[in-house]
Amino acid sequence: MGSYRVCVFFTRKFRIVEQEPPQDVKDAFKKYAEGGKYMTAEQLQRFLVDVQGEAGASLAHAEQIVKQALQRHHITKFARHNLNLEDFQHYLFSADLNSPIVDQVHHDMTAPLSHYFIFTGHNSYLTGNQLSSDCSDVPIIKALKKGVRVVELDLWPNSDRDDVHVLHGRTLTTPVELIKCLKSIRDNAFVASHYPVIITLEDHLTPNLQEKVAQMISTTFEDMLFVPGCECLKEFPSPEELKYKIIISTKPPKQYPKVISIKEERNNSKKGRGWWHLPLPLTFLTSLKRGSGASQKEPLNLPVDQEDEDKIDGDTSESSQDDEDNDASDPGFIPSKAPEYKHLIAIHAGKPKGELKDALKVEPDKVKRLSLSEQKLERITVSHGTDVVRFTQKNVLRIFPKGTRFNSSNYNPLIGWMHGAQMVAFNMQGYGKYLWWMQGMFRSNGGCGYLKKPELLMNVGPDGQVFDPKAELKVQKTLKVKVYMGDGWHLDFKQTHFDSYSPPDFFTRVGIEGVPADKKMFKTKIKEDKWSPVWDEEFTFELTVPELALLRVEVLEYDTSETNDFGGQTCLLVSELKQGIRAVPLYNKKGEKLNSVRLLMRFDFV
Repeated sequence: MGSYRVCVFFTRKFRIVEQEPPQDVKDAFKKYAEGGKYMTAEQLQRFLVDVQGEAGASLAHAEQIVKQALQRHHITKFARHNLNLEDFQHYLFSADLNSPIVDQVHHDMTAPLSHYFIFTGHNSYLTGNQLSSDCSDVPIIKALKKGVRVVELDLWPNSDRDDVHVLHGRTLTTPVELIKCLKSIRDNAFVASHYPVIITLEDHLTPNLQEKVAQMISTTFEDMLFVPGCECLKEFPSPEELKYKIIISTKPPKQYPKVISIKEERNNSKKGRGWWHLPLPLTFLTSLKRGSGASQKEPLNLPVDQEDEDKIDGDTSESSQDDEDNDASDPGFIPSKAPEYKHLIAIHAGKPKGELKDALKVEPDKVKRLSLSEQKLERITVSHGTDVVRFTQKNVLRIFPKGTRFNSSNYNPLIGWMHGAQMVAFNMQGYGKYLWWMQGMFRSNGGCGYLKKPELLMNVGPDGQVFDPKAELKVQKTLKVKVYMGDGWHLDFKQTHFDSYSPPDFFTRVGIEGVPADKKMFKTKIKEDKWSPVWDEEFTFELTVPELALLRVEVLEYDTSETNDFGGQTCLLVSELKQGIRAVPLYNKKGEKLNSVRLLMRFDFV
């Protein structure tokens, strides 16, 4: 019983009632229990095959479900070995027993790395915003434990130029020692997944410090480090071959820019060089120091970061450190003296010369990594979308957030995914719906951080044609989604969290994100004063590219005077959905699983 104070003298009392099973559940129990009061393991097995689409469900599997469903009873689990209607509902509404996606690795992991989407972080060492937050190994550890497989480190000399720090250069971010980050990666790389971790290095170092980094990497990772047997790979190895391996990716150090003074930099800027070669104004950076956390709103009218829209080569340092267009004979450059460092680089990053379209040409005798800003990707895909798809069939493409995302916000990852980009780099310390999509995407395939790209992105037609994301296609599959009910909020939230005067008024939003033709959003009716709402509403989605579709589910609490309150969310890759009646766990705004909150839903493909 819950009481809500309406005014000084009056209170409203509400009882939290456990809702009875939906009619579909009752009908299924009646049918497969053959009208009896109990369902045997054999009858449950038939239900699993017919309704849940589990063609390979064995009797032993059904018996295990019965055993687990009865464990909540301390006496009857020894007295009987079958399910009543209440037990059947408990099984269906348990996210542990009846999850909506396969919770184990089940994709083919023997193809080259370029055949996979990879869970990728951006500026992985930052605890908050991009300009004034602390640098630490803690966000790296958190990301690895969530299954992130690509970690980015920006390398800079310390003030004495005798050691290496990790920080976001030309900002007020406080540094962390490189060796601390490397050791944390070593100790946590394979906690969540056995598949390889790729470290992308943004290198602002002298040759002597590059040699020191090579020694740090070699001694820290030892046999864990993947060292290619040749200077440039002709094809990437597979995730299966690279299990428990650490891979280094950066641009090979062909030449090194001489250190110039601030005075020289100012003179250069007067001659037409961009202002981004200089540190950002101290007064501007200091004004950000008050709020170093990640925010959902983007600041307006801020100067462009060094990772701006014209940067092609990858990241801040790859852009400013080594430019393939620079000649080694240039007096501003000296030859690199770090051959050991160069030999540790397994995935070469490169900056294109001339037109970007030329950089997207596939070379038959080598593979590489190319990096583009989110803005650059959007522009190039307008006219050369199929060239991007063709490039990513063999090579690796990394997308990074635009430079003005100082607050560590993120962008729409689907633009990259639908063009085959393997590394869509995200600020994992941020918030917002795009991060939810990223987290939901990579819960698939057992959360191992690698998803096999759909065949449509890898296929080549008889005339060399590849998938065109802009092409108008016919409907390939229809997905029906039914939202039965929800429960668990009264266990995870305080009684007055949503409303001080009454129980919450929940409604659910259900939608598809994918290619433009497939995008659609529905919402259920509002159920007033219910901690355990029952909606029993069905929605239909016609999908032209189901392989790239994400199912979005959000529960909100209706508020007449203010913004609706958040009640949980999840994103599920449509191609990974298990059909039938499923328990769908919900997550908070950070992407952390809520302890008890879940929905009972049904998925059918027609």
